Amino acid sequence: MRITVIGLGKIGLPLAVQYASSGHEVTGVDLSRRVVDLVNDGAEPFPGEHDLARRLGELVPTGALRATTDYTDAVPGADVVVVVVPLFVDDEARPDFGWMDAATDSLAASLTRGTLVAYETTLPVGTTRGRWAPRLEAGSGLTQGVDFDVVFSPERVLTGRVFSDLRRYPKLVGGLSEHGTRRAVAFYESALQFDERPDLARPNGVWDLGSAEAAEMAKLAETTYRDVNIGLANEFARYAETVGVDVGAVIDACNSQPYSHIHQPGIAVGGHCIPVYPRLYLWNDPQADIVRAARDRNAAMPRHSVELLRRVHGDLEGETVAVLGAAYRGGVKETAFSGVSETVRALTDAGARVVVHDPLYDDAELEGLGFVAHRRGEPATAVVVQADHAEYRGWSDSDVPGVRSVLDGRRCVDPAAWPSCVVASIGDGTVSALAEGQAPRP
Repeated sequence: MRITVIGLGKIGLPLAVQYASSGHEVTGVDLSRRVVDLVNDGAEPFPGEHDLARRLGELVPTGALRATTDYTDAVPGADVVVVVVPLFVDDEARPDFGWMDAATDSLAASLTRGTLVAYETTLPVGTTRGRWAPRLEAGSGLTQGVDFDVVFSPERVLTGRVFSDLRRYPKLVGGLSEHGTRRAVAFYESALQFDERPDLARPNGVWDLGSAEAAEMAKLAETTYRDVNIGLANEFARYAETVGVDVGAVIDACNSQPYSHIHQPGIAVGGHCIPVYPRLYLWNDPQADIVRAARDRNAAMPRHSVELLRRVHGDLEGETVAVLGAAYRGGVKETAFSGVSETVRALTDAGARVVVHDPLYDDAELEGLGFVAHRRGEPATAVVVQADHAEYRGWSDSDVPGVRSVLDGRRCVDPAAWPSCVVASIGDGTVSALAEGQAPRP
Protein backbone atom coordinates (compact mmCIF):
# COMPACT_ATOMS: atom_id res chain seq x y z
CA MET A 1 0.00 0.00 0.00
CA ARG A 2 0.93 3.64 -0.37
CA ILE A 3 0.81 5.08 3.12
CA THR A 4 1.07 8.73 4.17
CA VAL A 5 1.75 9.67 7.78
CA ILE A 6 1.01 13.27 8.74
CA GLY A 7 3.13 14.41 11.68
CA LEU A 8 6.63 12.99 12.11
CA GLY A 9 6.97 13.53 15.83
CA LYS A 10 7.92 11.08 18.54
CA ILE A 11 4.93 8.87 17.70
CA GLY A 12 4.34 9.59 14.03
CA LEU A 13 7.86 8.88 12.82
CA PRO A 14 8.13 5.47 14.52
CA LEU A 15 4.70 4.61 13.06
CA ALA A 16 5.91 5.55 9.59
CA VAL A 17 8.99 3.40 10.11
CA GLN A 18 6.85 0.50 11.33
CA TYR A 19 4.64 0.65 8.24
CA ALA A 20 7.66 0.79 5.94
CA SER A 21 9.25 -2.13 7.82
CA SER A 22 6.13 -4.15 7.00
CA GLY A 23 6.59 -3.69 3.27
CA HIS A 24 4.52 -0.59 2.54
CA GLU A 25 5.63 2.50 0.61
CA VAL A 26 5.52 5.33 3.14
CA THR A 27 5.68 9.11 2.82
CA GLY A 28 5.83 11.24 5.93
CA VAL A 29 4.59 14.83 6.05
CA ASP A 30 5.88 17.36 8.55
CA LEU A 31 5.96 21.16 8.58
CA SER A 32 9.51 21.18 9.97
CA ARG A 33 12.09 21.33 7.19
CA ARG A 34 14.72 20.19 9.72
CA VAL A 35 12.77 17.03 10.55
CA VAL A 36 12.11 16.28 6.90
CA ASP A 37 15.75 16.75 5.91
CA LEU A 38 17.00 14.54 8.73
CA VAL A 39 14.54 11.77 7.89
CA ASN A 40 15.52 11.92 4.22
CA ASP A 41 19.15 11.62 5.33
CA GLY A 42 18.24 8.48 7.27
CA ALA A 43 18.95 10.20 10.60
CA GLU A 44 16.70 10.37 13.65
CA PRO A 45 15.53 13.93 14.41
CA PHE A 46 15.18 13.23 18.13
CA PRO A 47 17.10 10.87 20.43
CA GLY A 48 15.85 8.16 22.73
CA GLU A 49 13.56 5.99 20.60
CA HIS A 50 14.84 2.43 20.75
CA ASP A 51 15.81 0.99 17.33
CA LEU A 52 14.63 4.06 15.39
CA ALA A 53 18.07 5.10 14.14
CA ARG A 54 18.87 1.62 12.84
CA ARG A 55 15.57 1.23 11.03
CA LEU A 56 15.78 4.68 9.45
CA GLY A 57 19.27 3.89 8.23
CA GLU A 58 18.02 0.73 6.57
CA LEU A 59 14.70 1.93 5.12
CA VAL A 60 15.42 5.37 3.69
CA PRO A 61 18.17 4.28 1.26
CA THR A 62 15.81 1.67 -0.23
CA GLY A 63 13.10 4.26 -0.95
CA ALA A 64 10.63 2.56 1.38
CA LEU A 65 10.36 5.75 3.47
CA ARG A 66 10.71 9.39 2.55
CA ALA A 67 9.56 12.69 3.99
CA THR A 68 8.21 15.96 2.62
CA THR A 69 6.66 19.23 3.76
CA ASP A 70 4.25 19.18 0.81
CA TYR A 71 0.79 17.68 1.24
CA THR A 72 0.19 17.83 -2.51
CA ASP A 73 3.17 15.53 -2.96
CA ALA A 74 2.19 13.02 -0.30
CA VAL A 75 -1.61 12.78 -0.17
CA PRO A 76 -3.01 12.31 -3.72
CA GLY A 77 -3.31 8.64 -4.57
CA ALA A 78 -2.51 7.39 -1.06
CA ASP A 79 -4.30 4.23 -0.02
CA VAL A 80 -4.14 5.22 3.66
CA VAL A 81 -3.43 8.53 5.40
CA VAL A 82 -2.62 8.32 9.11
CA VAL A 83 -2.87 11.58 11.07
CA VAL A 84 -0.72 11.92 14.20
CA VAL A 85 -0.73 15.68 14.87
CA PRO A 86 -0.71 17.08 18.44
CA LEU A 87 -3.89 18.23 20.13
CA PHE A 88 -3.43 20.59 23.05
CA VAL A 89 -5.67 21.36 26.01
CA ASP A 90 -5.71 24.28 28.44
CA ASP A 91 -6.14 24.30 32.22
CA GLU A 92 -9.89 24.71 31.80
CA ALA A 93 -10.07 21.41 29.89
CA ARG A 94 -10.72 23.13 26.58
CA PRO A 95 -9.07 21.42 23.60
CA ASP A 96 -7.16 23.53 21.10
CA PHE A 97 -7.76 21.95 17.70
CA GLY A 98 -5.65 24.51 15.83
CA TRP A 99 -2.87 22.24 14.58
CA MET A 100 -5.22 19.37 13.79
CA ASP A 101 -7.68 21.66 11.98
CA ALA A 102 -4.85 22.98 9.82
CA ALA A 103 -3.58 19.47 9.08
CA THR A 104 -7.07 18.26 8.25
CA ASP A 105 -7.69 21.20 5.92
CA SER A 106 -4.40 20.60 4.11
CA LEU A 107 -5.22 16.91 3.85
CA ALA A 108 -8.71 17.62 2.53
CA ALA A 109 -7.40 19.91 -0.20
CA SER A 110 -5.39 17.02 -1.69
CA LEU A 111 -7.64 14.08 -0.76
CA THR A 112 -8.49 11.70 -3.59
CA ARG A 113 -11.14 9.02 -3.96
CA GLY A 114 -10.51 5.67 -2.37
CA THR A 115 -8.38 6.88 0.54
CA LEU A 116 -8.76 5.59 4.07
CA VAL A 117 -8.07 8.34 6.65
CA ALA A 118 -7.12 7.13 10.14
CA TYR A 119 -6.82 9.58 13.02
CA GLU A 120 -4.52 8.34 15.80
CA THR A 121 -4.26 11.49 17.95
CA THR A 122 -6.22 11.12 21.19
CA LEU A 123 -9.52 13.01 20.85
CA PRO A 124 -12.64 13.93 22.82
CA VAL A 125 -15.48 11.52 22.13
CA GLY A 126 -17.38 12.49 18.99
CA THR A 127 -14.58 14.45 17.32
CA THR A 128 -13.92 12.04 14.45
CA ARG A 129 -17.56 11.94 13.38
CA GLY A 130 -18.57 15.47 14.31
CA ARG A 131 -15.48 17.47 13.33
CA TRP A 132 -13.03 15.64 11.08
CA ALA A 133 -15.39 13.88 8.66
CA PRO A 134 -17.40 17.05 7.87
CA ARG A 135 -14.21 19.08 7.55
CA LEU A 136 -12.71 16.56 5.14
CA GLU A 137 -15.91 16.54 3.09
CA ALA A 138 -16.07 20.34 2.96
CA GLY A 139 -12.44 20.70 1.92
CA SER A 140 -12.39 17.90 -0.65
CA GLY A 141 -15.86 17.97 -2.16
CA LEU A 142 -15.98 14.21 -1.55
CA THR A 143 -18.38 12.18 0.58
CA GLN A 144 -17.29 10.14 3.57
CA GLY A 145 -18.40 6.53 3.31
CA VAL A 146 -18.75 6.80 -0.47
CA ASP A 147 -15.60 8.42 -1.85
CA PHE A 148 -13.33 7.95 1.16
CA ASP A 149 -13.45 6.42 4.65
CA VAL A 150 -12.60 7.76 8.09
CA VAL A 151 -11.71 5.79 11.21
CA PHE A 152 -10.28 6.50 14.63
CA SER A 153 -7.52 4.24 15.95
CA PRO A 154 -5.72 5.61 19.02
CA GLU A 155 -1.98 5.25 19.49
CA ARG A 156 -1.30 3.34 22.72
CA VAL A 157 2.47 3.55 22.98
CA LEU A 158 5.09 5.28 25.09
CA THR A 159 7.99 7.20 23.63
CA GLY A 160 11.22 5.29 23.93
CA ARG A 161 9.55 1.93 23.39
CA VAL A 162 7.11 2.49 20.52
CA PHE A 163 8.07 -0.58 18.48
CA SER A 164 7.72 -3.00 21.39
CA ASP A 165 4.45 -1.41 22.52
CA LEU A 166 3.01 -1.76 19.01
CA ARG A 167 3.57 -5.51 19.31
CA ARG A 168 2.29 -5.85 22.85
CA TYR A 169 -1.00 -3.94 22.88
CA PRO A 170 -4.11 -4.64 20.78
CA LYS A 171 -4.74 -2.07 18.04
CA LEU A 172 -8.14 -0.51 18.64
CA VAL A 173 -10.19 0.59 15.63
CA GLY A 174 -13.54 2.34 15.33
CA GLY A 175 -14.93 3.49 12.01
CA LEU A 176 -17.76 5.65 10.73
CA SER A 177 -18.96 2.81 8.49
CA GLU A 178 -18.61 -0.95 8.38
CA HIS A 179 -16.76 -0.70 5.07
CA GLY A 180 -14.26 1.79 6.48
CA THR A 181 -13.73 -0.32 9.56
CA ARG A 182 -13.02 -3.42 7.48
CA ARG A 183 -10.46 -1.47 5.46
CA ALA A 184 -8.78 -0.18 8.62
CA VAL A 185 -8.62 -3.65 10.17
CA ALA A 186 -7.04 -5.01 6.99
CA PHE A 187 -4.51 -2.16 6.87
CA TYR A 188 -3.38 -2.48 10.46
CA GLU A 189 -3.20 -6.26 10.21
CA SER A 190 -0.84 -5.81 7.27
CA ALA A 191 1.28 -3.17 9.01
CA LEU A 192 1.60 -4.48 12.57
CA GLN A 193 2.81 -7.68 14.16
CA PHE A 194 1.58 -8.78 17.58
CA ASP A 195 3.01 -10.74 20.47
CA GLU A 196 0.99 -13.58 21.92
CA ARG A 197 -0.93 -12.45 25.00
CA PRO A 198 -2.39 -15.42 26.92
CA ASP A 199 -3.56 -12.94 29.55
CA LEU A 200 -6.11 -11.42 27.16
CA ALA A 201 -9.67 -12.66 26.78
CA ARG A 202 -9.32 -12.59 22.99
CA PRO A 203 -6.31 -12.96 20.69
CA ASN A 204 -3.95 -10.02 20.53
CA GLY A 205 -4.28 -8.11 17.27
CA VAL A 206 -6.57 -5.52 15.68
CA TRP A 207 -9.79 -5.11 17.66
CA ASP A 208 -12.89 -3.54 16.09
CA LEU A 209 -14.69 -1.59 18.81
CA GLY A 210 -17.76 -0.97 16.66
CA SER A 211 -17.65 2.82 16.36
CA ALA A 212 -15.28 5.75 16.35
CA GLU A 213 -16.85 6.95 19.59
CA ALA A 214 -16.05 3.67 21.36
CA ALA A 215 -12.43 3.82 20.22
CA GLU A 216 -12.16 7.49 21.27
CA MET A 217 -13.58 6.71 24.71
CA ALA A 218 -11.34 3.66 25.16
CA LYS A 219 -8.20 5.78 24.86
CA LEU A 220 -9.54 8.46 27.20
CA ALA A 221 -10.71 5.84 29.70
CA GLU A 222 -7.43 3.93 29.90
CA THR A 223 -5.34 7.05 30.43
CA THR A 224 -7.83 8.70 32.78
CA TYR A 225 -7.85 5.51 34.85
CA ARG A 226 -4.11 5.87 35.36
CA ASP A 227 -4.41 9.51 36.42
CA VAL A 228 -7.24 8.70 38.85
CA ASN A 229 -5.32 5.72 40.23
CA ILE A 230 -2.19 7.81 40.78
CA GLY A 231 -4.36 10.51 42.36
CA LEU A 232 -5.73 7.91 44.78
CA ALA A 233 -2.19 6.72 45.57
CA ASN A 234 -1.18 10.33 46.26
CA GLU A 235 -4.21 10.73 48.51
CA PHE A 236 -3.16 7.63 50.45
CA ALA A 237 0.40 8.98 50.63
CA ARG A 238 -0.69 12.29 52.09
CA TYR A 239 -2.76 10.53 54.73
CA ALA A 240 0.06 8.09 55.54
CA GLU A 241 2.27 11.06 56.28
CA THR A 242 -0.14 12.18 59.00
CA VAL A 243 -0.38 8.80 60.76
CA GLY A 244 3.26 7.75 60.64
CA VAL A 245 3.16 4.81 58.23
CA ASP A 246 5.00 4.08 55.01
CA VAL A 247 2.53 4.12 52.13
CA GLY A 248 4.93 2.07 50.00
CA ALA A 249 4.62 -0.89 52.35
CA VAL A 250 0.85 -0.41 52.47
CA ILE A 251 0.55 -0.42 48.67
CA ASP A 252 2.74 -3.50 48.34
CA ALA A 253 0.53 -5.27 50.86
CA CYS A 254 -2.67 -4.24 49.08
CA ASN A 255 -1.38 -5.32 45.67
CA SER A 256 -0.48 -8.77 46.95
CA GLN A 257 -4.01 -9.90 46.09
CA PRO A 258 -5.40 -9.79 42.55
CA TYR A 259 -8.16 -7.23 43.05
CA SER A 260 -5.95 -4.32 44.05
CA HIS A 261 -3.80 -2.48 41.52
CA ILE A 262 -2.82 0.70 43.34
CA HIS A 263 -0.24 2.74 41.43
CA GLN A 264 2.72 4.54 43.00
CA PRO A 265 2.52 8.07 44.45
CA GLY A 266 4.96 10.65 43.19
CA ILE A 267 6.01 14.25 42.87
CA ALA A 268 4.30 14.77 39.51
CA VAL A 269 2.39 13.19 36.64
CA GLY A 270 3.93 14.36 33.38
CA GLY A 271 4.14 13.69 29.67
CA HIS A 272 1.86 14.33 26.74
CA CYS A 273 -0.75 11.78 27.82
CA ILE A 274 -1.75 11.26 31.45
CA PRO A 275 -1.97 14.93 32.52
CA VAL A 276 -3.78 15.88 29.30
CA TYR A 277 -6.31 13.22 28.38
CA PRO A 278 -8.33 13.41 31.62
CA ARG A 279 -8.95 17.05 30.68
CA LEU A 280 -10.25 15.94 27.30
CA TYR A 281 -12.55 13.53 29.12
CA LEU A 282 -13.72 16.37 31.36
CA TRP A 283 -14.53 18.40 28.25
CA ASN A 284 -16.96 15.63 27.26
CA ASP A 285 -18.14 14.93 30.81
CA PRO A 286 -17.84 18.05 33.00
CA GLN A 287 -19.72 16.31 35.84
CA ALA A 288 -16.90 13.78 36.32
CA ASP A 289 -15.97 14.98 39.80
CA ILE A 290 -13.75 11.97 40.54
CA VAL A 291 -11.63 12.70 37.46
CA ARG A 292 -11.36 16.39 38.35
CA ALA A 293 -10.41 15.69 41.97
CA ALA A 294 -7.66 13.27 40.92
CA ARG A 295 -6.26 15.73 38.37
CA ASP A 296 -6.22 18.47 41.02
CA ARG A 297 -4.51 16.19 43.54
CA ASN A 298 -1.80 15.19 41.09
CA ALA A 299 -1.24 18.77 39.95
CA ALA A 300 -0.72 19.80 43.58
CA MET A 301 1.98 17.23 44.33
CA PRO A 302 5.05 19.34 43.41
CA ARG A 303 4.13 21.95 45.99
CA HIS A 304 3.26 19.27 48.51
CA SER A 305 6.70 17.75 47.94
CA VAL A 306 8.40 21.08 48.57
CA GLU A 307 6.40 21.41 51.78
CA LEU A 308 7.67 17.96 52.84
CA LEU A 309 11.22 19.12 52.17
CA ARG A 310 10.64 22.20 54.31
CA ARG A 311 9.38 20.00 57.15
CA VAL A 312 12.54 17.90 57.25
CA HIS A 313 15.03 20.59 56.25
CA GLY A 314 13.67 23.72 57.90
CA ASP A 315 13.37 27.17 56.39
CA LEU A 316 14.38 27.12 52.72
CA GLU A 317 15.06 30.85 52.53
CA GLY A 318 18.52 31.32 50.99
CA GLU A 319 19.17 27.57 50.71
CA THR A 320 20.56 26.07 47.49
CA VAL A 321 18.29 23.25 46.37
CA ALA A 322 19.27 20.93 43.53
CA VAL A 323 16.33 19.48 41.60
CA LEU A 324 17.40 16.21 40.00
CA GLY A 325 15.56 15.64 36.75
CA ALA A 326 14.04 18.04 34.26
CA ALA A 327 12.41 15.25 32.23
CA TYR A 328 8.91 14.14 33.08
CA ARG A 329 10.07 10.54 33.61
CA GLY A 330 13.29 8.61 33.80
CA GLY A 331 15.16 7.78 30.64
CA VAL A 332 13.11 10.04 28.38
CA LYS A 333 14.36 13.37 27.09
CA GLU A 334 11.04 15.18 27.23
CA THR A 335 9.79 17.94 29.53
CA ALA A 336 6.13 18.05 28.46
CA PHE A 337 4.08 18.71 31.61
CA SER A 338 7.10 17.74 33.69
CA GLY A 339 6.88 18.38 37.41
CA VAL A 340 10.16 20.27 37.26
CA SER A 341 8.58 23.63 36.45
CA GLU A 342 6.11 23.67 39.34
CA THR A 343 8.75 22.25 41.70
CA VAL A 344 11.16 25.03 40.78
CA ARG A 345 8.41 27.65 41.20
CA ALA A 346 7.46 26.30 44.63
CA LEU A 347 11.07 26.27 45.80
CA THR A 348 11.63 29.77 44.46
CA ASP A 349 8.49 30.96 46.23
CA ALA A 350 9.97 29.51 49.44
CA GLY A 351 13.07 31.67 48.95
CA ALA A 352 15.45 28.96 47.78
CA ARG A 353 18.11 29.29 45.12
CA VAL A 354 17.21 26.50 42.71
CA VAL A 355 19.51 24.62 40.35
CA VAL A 356 18.49 21.77 38.03
CA HIS A 357 20.39 18.69 36.90
CA ASP A 358 19.44 16.17 34.24
CA PRO A 359 21.82 13.64 32.63
CA LEU A 360 19.92 13.86 29.33
CA TYR A 361 20.30 17.64 28.99
CA ASP A 362 23.48 19.70 28.75
CA ASP A 363 23.90 23.03 30.53
CA ALA A 364 22.83 25.07 27.51
CA GLU A 365 19.65 23.05 27.11
CA LEU A 366 18.74 23.42 30.77
CA GLU A 367 19.37 27.15 30.59
CA GLY A 368 17.26 27.29 27.45
CA LEU A 369 14.43 25.81 29.51
CA GLY A 370 14.85 28.67 31.97
CA PHE A 371 16.77 26.81 34.68
CA VAL A 372 20.14 27.32 36.36
CA ALA A 373 22.16 24.23 35.46
CA HIS A 374 23.65 22.04 38.19
CA ARG A 375 26.50 19.59 37.73
CA ARG A 376 27.21 16.45 39.70
CA GLY A 377 29.75 17.31 42.36
CA GLU A 378 28.62 20.90 42.88
CA PRO A 379 27.36 21.83 46.37
CA ALA A 380 23.77 22.24 47.53
CA THR A 381 22.13 22.08 50.92
CA ALA A 382 19.07 20.10 49.81
CA VAL A 383 18.03 17.82 46.95
CA VAL A 384 14.67 17.09 45.35
CA VAL A 385 14.53 14.02 43.09
CA GLN A 386 12.00 14.89 40.39
CA ALA A 387 12.72 12.25 37.70
CA ASP A 388 13.69 8.63 38.26
CA HIS A 389 16.67 8.54 35.92
CA ALA A 390 18.68 5.35 36.45
CA GLU A 391 21.76 7.47 37.13
CA TYR A 392 20.29 8.84 40.34
CA ARG A 393 20.11 5.38 41.87
CA GLY A 394 23.90 5.51 42.05
CA TRP A 395 24.19 8.97 43.58
CA SER A 396 25.23 9.54 47.17
CA ASP A 397 25.76 12.47 49.51
CA SER A 398 29.34 12.78 48.21
CA ASP A 399 27.90 13.84 44.83
CA VAL A 400 26.29 16.92 46.42
CA PRO A 401 28.72 18.43 48.93
CA GLY A 402 27.02 20.12 51.86
CA VAL A 403 23.66 18.41 51.38
CA ARG A 404 21.59 17.91 54.55
CA SER A 405 18.17 16.87 53.26
CA VAL A 406 16.78 14.85 50.36
CA LEU A 407 13.16 14.73 49.21
CA ASP A 408 12.93 11.63 47.01
CA GLY A 409 9.90 12.35 44.87
CA ARG A 410 10.21 9.03 43.02
CA ARG A 411 11.42 6.63 45.73
CA CYS A 412 14.45 5.81 43.60
CA VAL A 413 17.50 6.70 45.73
CA ASP A 414 19.12 4.47 48.33
CA PRO A 415 18.83 6.22 51.71
CA ALA A 416 21.89 4.31 52.92
CA ALA A 417 23.96 6.14 50.30
CA TRP A 418 23.05 9.47 51.94
CA PRO A 419 24.13 8.89 55.57
CA SER A 420 24.71 12.58 56.27
CA CYS A 421 21.15 13.47 55.25
CA VAL A 422 17.56 13.10 56.26
CA VAL A 423 15.98 11.31 53.30
CA ALA A 424 12.21 11.73 53.03
CA SER A 425 9.83 10.22 50.49
CA ILE A 426 6.27 11.06 49.54
CA GLY A 427 4.07 8.95 51.79
CA ASP A 428 6.90 8.29 54.25
CA GLY A 429 4.88 9.04 57.36
CA THR A 430 7.60 8.14 59.84
CA VAL A 431 10.03 10.74 58.56
CA SER A 432 7.47 13.51 58.16
CA ALA A 433 5.90 12.84 61.55
CA LEU A 434 9.29 12.91 63.24
CA ALA A 435 10.08 16.17 61.48
CA GLU A 436 7.07 17.74 63.12
CA GLY A 437 7.63 16.05 66.47
CA GLN A 438 4.27 14.34 66.11
CA ALA A 439 3.13 10.91 67.16
CA PRO A 440 0.79 8.93 64.91
CA ARG A 441 -2.84 8.93 65.95
CA PRO A 442 -4.06 5.56 67.20
